[in-house]
Amino acid sequence: MRGTGIRALGVALAAAATVLWPVAGAASADDTAYRYWSFWEAGDGGDWAYADEGPGTARPGAGGVIGFRFAVSTEAGGQATPRADADFAAVCGTEDPAGHVAVVVDFGTPQDAPAGEEPPEPLTACADLPEGATAAEALASVAEPLRYDAGALLCGIAGYPERGCGEAVSSEGEGASGGEARDGAGDGGDSGDGGEGTSTAVGVVAGIAAVAVLVAAALVHGRRRGD
Repeated sequence: MRGTGIRALGVALAAAATVLWPVAGAASADDTAYRYWSFWEAGDGGDWAYADEGPGTARPGAGGVIGFRFAVSTEAGGQATPRADADFAAVCGTEDPAGHVAVVVDFGTPQDAPAGEEPPEPLTACADLPEGATAAEALASVAEPLRYDAGALLCGIAGYPERGCGEAVSSEGEGASGGEARDGAGDGGDSGDGGEGTSTAVGVVAGIAAVAVLVAAALVHGRRRGD
């Protein structure tokens, strides 16, 4: 009967919930981080401020300071700032601020590096700044080659790293401050999920499939009882 079919459907959905809840819990507990270049500008008092736009559109003023930091960062841990001060004079010395911008590039720590790569020494340079130039143009003038992905995400500065672009890794410990991190599956290409993220996604798909099977079985059972 119809009531029997509805009861069977309820049992199926309850069973499905027991499949999906552990998967959802695993996803929320997974401390996923990303390895990427972050972009900074000089803030107040020589501190760094996270840029509110990308280097391709930001246009630093004369005498400005821009910084780039490569690190493994998590949302909870925040982004790692360049370890040098945001100080124009420290980089450009007595250069006239007009027509110049200080560029600071921090390649990060060995713990932040992709497998098989070593970060170069930090780079600072006083870049010529034509009127209207972007931060990306200033960077390119002192730290080529630059590498971008198809979505215009900055992937490499001065050839580092040689591969990968914003890939997910599974963070263990401090993450953004240079703690240990376990590489995910994304290291082999320009993007990709970390191993744990991928397995979680597979679990979700499997759970959804289980829901479909259970619901279908309940409906068929209900129809047979009603015939």
